[in-house]
Amino acid sequence: MIQTMNPDKAGYTPQSALNKQKDEVYCQRCFRLRHYNEIADVDYSDDDFLRFLNQLSDKEALIVNVIDIFDFTGSLIPGLQRFVGNNPILLVGNKEDLLPRSLKRSKIKDWMRQSANKAGLRPIDVFLTSAKKGGQVDELLAAIEKYREGRDVYIVGVTNVGKSTLINRIINQLTGVQELITTSKFPGTTLDRIEIPLDDGHFLIDTPGIIHRNQMAHYLSPKELRLATPQKEIKPKTYQLQAGQTLFLSALARFDFIKGPKERNGIAIYLDNNLKVHRTKLANADQFYAKHAGEILQPPTKKELETTFPKLVRYEFKTTEKSDLVFAGLGWVTVPKNSNIAGWAPEGVGVTIRKAMI
Repeated sequence: MIQTMNPDKAGYTPQSALNKQKDEVYCQRCFRLRHYNEIADVDYSDDDFLRFLNQLSDKEALIVNVIDIFDFTGSLIPGLQRFVGNNPILLVGNKEDLLPRSLKRSKIKDWMRQSANKAGLRPIDVFLTSAKKGGQVDELLAAIEKYREGRDVYIVGVTNVGKSTLINRIINQLTGVQELITTSKFPGTTLDRIEIPLDDGHFLIDTPGIIHRNQMAHYLSPKELRLATPQKEIKPKTYQLQAGQTLFLSALARFDFIKGPKERNGIAIYLDNNLKVHRTKLANADQFYAKHAGEILQPPTKKELETTFPKLVRYEFKTTEKSDLVFAGLGWVTVPKNSNIAGWAPEGVGVTIRKAMI
């Protein structure tokens, strides 16, 4: 159904564009697909997406699951292995270009595989790529060709992981299309799938993105989201902390250093380079947040804190080795072994611990 009220909903077209359309009426997404060969993501409801996933077990296909390296827990699709049946899964971590160069890629791939296994996924391989910059896309296509074994390929992922950007990169690699074209090369431009033809008569099939509610992205406006999530290669910020100190990651999250092995303990924070970090005493942290959240601590804004942003929930850990405290969608804090720490994140957003990557 064509509509002119909500740009984020299916069928949207601006009123000015609708007034100009005479013989054919189509939405903004189909306009961009037709004239620019550009695929935009479409949000499905949970029920719609589950109905779609249930069809995959009846197919013979390679499933390419795209996840956000910075939001692994938030970008996993619950129960995916059960839905795809015997079809193999290739796990692709996007936004590799944002990781520090000092982080060995083999370590992040091992962590992805282990985390996937804990969530019930058994990928046949794990791959890293950068949809935005095009890094490793040729290698990814070679891996897809290797594992698909003459079958169709379904690319699945939740919203905000860069799936559509990756699809557009793949289209460019497969077709060489860079300039404006007059008609889309791809059939199936309904909201449920887009089929990209492969040389052997099979298809690479783009699927709609499921909305995963436990993503930091769903609690912020697009403007605030750009300030919160990494946009360039992360540069670590280092601190010397004593027991009983707190770091606020703007108003998005909080890190409590309860106790450490030394009087002063070195930690490193890996976040977007422009995200502000504020230090205070743990004893005063609650009052500090209540007073300054949405002002000197932002994003989010005061309005978002009062309307859409959930309360922060606390998770406590004790490290037995040098470890990363991971805030899903934001980044991580590296702490020494034998530390008592706590991480606070919006309710529903994951806070996990892992062996230090660097």
